[in-house]
Amino acid sequence: MRHAVAVIARLVVGIGVAVAAPAAAQDYPSRPVHVIVPFAAGGPADVYARYVGQYLSQALKQSFVIEDRPGAGSIIGTDAVAKAAPDGYTLLMMSNTHTTNESLIANKPFQLMRDFVPIAPVNSSDLVMVVHPSVAAQDLKAFIALAKAKPGALNYASSGPGTPYHLAGELFKAMSGTDIIHVPFKTSSGARNDVIGGQVQMMFDAITTMAPNVQAGQVRALGTTGAKRSSVLPDVPTVAEAGVPGYQTTIWIGVMAPAGTPAPIVQKLNAEIAKVVGLVEVKDAWAKQGAEPMIMSPPEFDKFLRADIAKWAEVVKISGAKVD
Repeated sequence: MRHAVAVIARLVVGIGVAVAAPAAAQDYPSRPVHVIVPFAAGGPADVYARYVGQYLSQALKQSFVIEDRPGAGSIIGTDAVAKAAPDGYTLLMMSNTHTTNESLIANKPFQLMRDFVPIAPVNSSDLVMVVHPSVAAQDLKAFIALAKAKPGALNYASSGPGTPYHLAGELFKAMSGTDIIHVPFKTSSGARNDVIGGQVQMMFDAITTMAPNVQAGQVRALGTTGAKRSSVLPDVPTVAEAGVPGYQTTIWIGVMAPAGTPAPIVQKLNAEIAKVVGLVEVKDAWAKQGAEPMIMSPPEFDKFLRADIAKWAEVVKISGAKVD
């Protein structure tokens, strides 16, 4: 009899959970949602988190509060989300920094695909390789020749180990046969400012943030990193056509939540984010900045993330990239 009562009790609990989950999604969000950006203000993740957060606030009638928590190559902010309650009220704005770090940083306090659940991608954009105008190289081939003539004499900046800017530089070094010193910064804005100021010679940066500096003549663009030329910088050749055949890389951003977040909430957020990035006015605005919207279901985004982790693991292996 006691066994029968226990079985019935478990069934009742299971039914209660099954009924409660859709109800929780229907009422969600009932209070402000915090979106943690583990990068500094002014970078692509911060900019587009605020862009998407504004639309979500309007659509779901609750505030989506954007919080920048940079540090340790995204580890600090990401770990804070991993430890948060899996209730949909703490989200992570992540990027391919996270998929790279899965193979580059072994002793992280979290594992991406174990401790988080994919919600939705947001957008992707090409990078642009820029140098300070004082660098005596007017095009990519001349820059490669200069780097080979002076191994270890040139530097390139990034926003920290494992970031797309770092791995873009390491992949470039491996494919061009050059020896250029990596100078990691805590933020992309710090790296960008020092390249513009001439303290560091070169950087791979997101077109969405660096294009205005190229157009203002503050830096010289040697190549973009997509498969085709960017509509934002149409006069700049791709790195592949300018001197490093086969070279290609991008930066993308997306949203994840702590593992255990109810599936109905994940689905609701995925649907709302897809609506935002699918709006004509959003597509047009982002196209002018060099960003392309990405729309995937949670399972599709999961598959995309796992493939990206595998891809960057191979790049890390080939390039010999290390975290100092």
